[in-house]
Amino acid sequence: MTRPITAGVDGSEESLAALAWAGREAERRGLPLRVVHAWRFEVHDAFDLGDRESQQQLVCDAAAEALRSITGRHPDLPVTTDVVEDSAARALTAAAADAEMLVLGSRGQGALVGFLVGSVGQQVIAEAEGPVVLVRAGDEPAAEAAGREVVVGQHGTPEDSAEILRFAFETAAARGATVRAVRAWTLPPVFGYSPGSLKLLDEAGGLEPYEAKALADALRPWRERFPDVSVVEHVEMGSAGQVLLAAAGRAQLVVV
Repeated sequence: MTRPITAGVDGSEESLAALAWAGREAERRGLPLRVVHAWRFEVHDAFDLGDRESQQQLVCDAAAEALRSITGRHPDLPVTTDVVEDSAARALTAAAADAEMLVLGSRGQGALVGFLVGSVGQQVIAEAEGPVVLVRAGDEPAAEAAGREVVVGQHGTPEDSAEILRFAFETAAARGATVRAVRAWTLPPVFGYSPGSLKLLDEAGGLEPYEAKALADALRPWRERFPDVSVVEHVEMGSAGQVLLAAAGRAQLVVV
């Protein structure tokens, strides 16, 4: 069974940007697109929000409008829409279980400062079984232009980072993009050195060569699996967050 790329929409500018991103990615990968709109019946003391049927109709109309925006741009893309009466976090987490990836909107603060993620996004990221992509409001296809990299943060052993490297290489292959694999490192406290670790560092020629070798080892199977994807190996001393954010300025996607 082919797993779709699923976008969660709620009518906000952020979610519509996520839907547009998901449509482009689905077309690139030759996958169907699923649009999920969650809603709950609400009663408000100060405002007349209408009965259940009226509220459901409003949600269905919003979902249909979002669908038209996608079918107009991607007329040959298979698209389905599901309006689900449930909490957004629960509905989206369930949708992620059957998806190649789940795409959601996020509020951006700037080029390098990162994302403000709402409570729903935080819960879905924590509980989703597969990849979750966050897209800023105002995201445009030009951000995916040739020359902009897919940046991926690598840490630990090859097994620790296998899934994020797989996602980064698959995405770069679909876009014809370069992967910039980033491994950040810091000086450990002196008491953190064990005889075994000192021996490994000595054999590697020092801390930075040791980290460079660890990155190369993690990348090796993915270079072999995706021989046409260009790779830049980036090893830098500093906190992981700062190093990744510095690399994000030239990225079309950051994978962590």
